[in-house]
Amino acid sequence: MQRIMKKSKIHTATITGLELYYEGSVTIDRDLMDQADMLPGEQVQIVNLNNGQRFVTYTISGERGSGVIELNGPAARLAAVGDKIIIISYGNYDDAEAKVLEPIVVFVDDENRVVRK
Repeated sequence: MQRIMKKSKIHTATITGLELYYEGSVTIDRDLMDQADMLPGEQVQIVNLNNGQRFVTYTISGERGSGVIELNGPAARLAAVGDKIIIISYGNYDDAEAKVLEPIVVFVDDENRVVRK
């Protein structure tokens, strides 16, 4: 049996931009993606702490060190600049892998800089 488990997350990131007329996705500082073991094009769930919205999209690599967290396309209507979000990635694991899985949790400050992992 395969289980869908939390693989990693970026906790309390701050939305830095919204780009409505874009094909869709979330742009994330590539350094944060690396810290959270997320790849460009990877499916993620976004949870908006300010308004309760939850949605699924995919990642786009942003400029390293920029702190960018930008919602693109229709998702841009689900948040405001300055909102706090959680970005969660999941993976499929068999029972043995799932039982020993230690998800990565990346905590960031208000400027989306890693403060703890």
